[in-house]
Amino acid sequence: MATFTRSDNLRGAEFVDADLRGARFVGADLTGVVMRGVEIRDAEIDAPWLSDGPNHLRVNDVDVVPFVEAELDRRFPGRADRRATDPDGLRAAWAALERTWAATLERVATMPAGTVDESVAGEWSFAQTLRHLVLATDLWLGYAVLQIERPFHPLGLMGTGAEEDGFDRSVFTTTTPSYAEVLEARASRVAMVRDFLATVTADDLATPRKNPWAPAHPESTLSCLHVVLEEEWEHHRYAVRDLAALESARGV
Repeated sequence: MATFTRSDNLRGAEFVDADLRGARFVGADLTGVVMRGVEIRDAEIDAPWLSDGPNHLRVNDVDVVPFVEAELDRRFPGRADRRATDPDGLRAAWAALERTWAATLERVATMPAGTVDESVAGEWSFAQTLRHLVLATDLWLGYAVLQIERPFHPLGLMGTGAEEDGFDRSVFTTTTPSYAEVLEARASRVAMVRDFLATVTADDLATPRKNPWAPAHPESTLSCLHVVLEEEWEHHRYAVRDLAALESARGV
């Protein structure tokens, strides 16, 4: 099986009558890709930034982005509020997220022991997902907004992308923490966001901030909070998707 990585330049490549059945594209940039006369049965696309900016995904000349967004908002009540722009709206958006995650944590608690550490198709386990959200909160609220010098909880989990270079990873544990430890760390970061939103003002939201990955890129407190909300909803979607797959594999 051929494997193409970041070092392989496939921009502008043409695949004519090529057999790509079962191919897997992970972290690939498919911007502007055109497919004509393709067989695409049982295909799966996961594009978390699908609705960011003027984005389009046309299937048989139909832009499906609005339909996808509407369906996700229907499946996950409260998701539509993730782009709230005022303090009260943000507080309501976070409260909805807390309720959603609380229900999912209760669901996980009823599943067989070890479920939280199981991976589906190489994705993060449930426990790892919670650890990544600890990191996301530390990065976009603790570091970017609150400007804490050392904001990172040792249980936080970074991805492996090149955009995460430049941060001292030695602060993060190299051992696997217990699920109880993960829940404790996660609860502390959920409370951090809740406490910040409790007193945030409209002027606070407009305060300029630096993008943790690209300091020259302008951000604001509001845009940083939007990243936190986006991370929360997207990773919740991944989590419940994989929990459903685990249940299905067990015949639940």
